[in-house]
Amino acid sequence: MSTKLHIKKGDTVFVIAGDGKSKEKTGRVLEVDVKNQRAIVEGFNMIKKHTKPNAKHPQGGIIEQEAPIHISNLQLADPKTGKPTRVGRRINENGKLVRYAKKSGEEIK
Repeated sequence: MSTKLHIKKGDTVFVIAGDGKSKEKTGRVLEVDVKNQRAIVEGFNMIKKHTKPNAKHPQGGIIEQEAPIHISNLQLADPKTGKPTRVGRRINENGKLVRYAKKSGEEIK
């Protein structure tokens, strides 16, 4: 059974929990791990990774990259207002299941 998540790649999300630096800010979702219910958000939860020299980083050294954040700590940003909102699902006029923002009722693209 596959789990349905309220967040997809490319969505703008609002970080509702975490350290003081990233809490209550918005960012774009780069990747979603459905199995572990985690998402990587652009510019959030940065970690320093020590790497050996390779083709991508010939110098090696310490690189900063995003670490996954649990889905429960993210809320979708309302397309109308930009504020955090819960997500619902409904069938639109074309008979397709779409996500919508519960605050404004706006369809999420």
